[in-house]
Amino acid sequence: MTTSADSPRGEGTVLLVDDEPVVRTVAQRMLEHLGFEVRVATDGREALDVFREHADSIRLVILDLAMPEIGGEEAFTEMRRIRSDVPVIMSSGYDEQEVSTALAGKGLTAFIQKPYRLAALQESVRAALEEPQSD
Repeated sequence: MTTSADSPRGEGTVLLVDDEPVVRTVAQRMLEHLGFEVRVATDGREALDVFREHADSIRLVILDLAMPEIGGEEAFTEMRRIRSDVPVIMSSGYDEQEVSTALAGKGLTAFIQKPYRLAALQESVRAALEEPQSD
């Protein structure tokens, strides 16, 4: 994996939520390569448990939209109740326009299309962490 030489190294903890093992593994490796500590969750319910337990240390959440039991939209809404200032990047294999329309006005920070590419992931994370969040 290569990254842009002028890109800052990541720091802090990212919560990565995806029900697909291959996606989780690849994304976790990419995020660790970028310098982040990564906590993973396999579905929305586990994501909420991890988020509640580590809310103070999580700098960013990457959240899959379509998951069993508790989907990304519901998990996102609950995370916003717990801590409204944490940046959330929604990920999906669906079209960005569909996702953005569904979550318009709810405080979503960004969207990233699956499958992830390292450069796109790095840019989405950088932009999300630089964007001011509402409290």
